[in-house]
Amino acid sequence: MRIIEFIADLAKWTARQGFPCLFWLTTGLYCPACGGTRALRALLRGDLRMSFQYHPLVLYMAAVFAVELAGYCLLKVTKNPRWYLGHETLFIYIGIGIIFVNWIFKNYMLLHGVDLLPLWPYWE
Repeated sequence: MRIIEFIADLAKWTARQGFPCLFWLTTGLYCPACGGTRALRALLRGDLRMSFQYHPLVLYMAAVFAVELAGYCLLKVTKNPRWYLGHETLFIYIGIGIIFVNWIFKNYMLLHGVDLLPLWPYWE
């Protein structure tokens, strides 16, 4: 029974904390996606500043989704194709740029003693 209790406790901890980042565990540096889950949790709580601090791509994706959804709804309602933005490739390249700049900046700050990905307050 101890093994079952251990597995249950591990599952509860993992659901609460999330899986540890293997890149961070092996190198001590952040991976390009580090902070994404915490950013989403902060966004869902309405804290845009912390969401941006954890990972700016989450806010960018939410904004792009909202704009694309609005354009799609206008397209369907008005039946006018000019409401379709059609900039998917541009949005993807901007997102890749955000990931790259965020990754470099956060690791630069970490190497200089500033941790921009605190666990608190969205990791309880």
